[in-house]
Amino acid sequence: MSDTRFTEDHEWARIEEDGSITVGISNYAQEQLGDVVYVELPDVGKIINAGAEAAVIESVKAAGDVKLPVTGKVIEINERLADEPELVNSSPQDEGWFMKLEPENAQAITNLMDESAYGEYIDKL
Repeated sequence: MSDTRFTEDHEWARIEEDGSITVGISNYAQEQLGDVVYVELPDVGKIINAGAEAAVIESVKAAGDVKLPVTGKVIEINERLADEPELVNSSPQDEGWFMKLEPENAQAITNLMDESAYGEYIDKL
């Protein structure tokens, strides 16, 4: 997944072939949260700025916000998370994705950490 980038807040963003950007939380983030029991996702069509809260995650340990790494319009949400929030734990960077965006500027993703830099970042935490 070399096209996946990460934030210091442990969100990931991946540019898809159609130019959309898929967003979720990293494996590290789901490990810190523990068992995810609820995910609240934004409405399709909502425009959300980079750094703004886009979703809420609740786990047995804590609740947290998912902030968008890039500005964009929500074009799809992962409906499966309503009934299967545990997908965030079992497959955080695949089946447990949160939303897809039509980015205002897809190149903004290049400012985020690549997988190697993110690995170094979490090693220091």
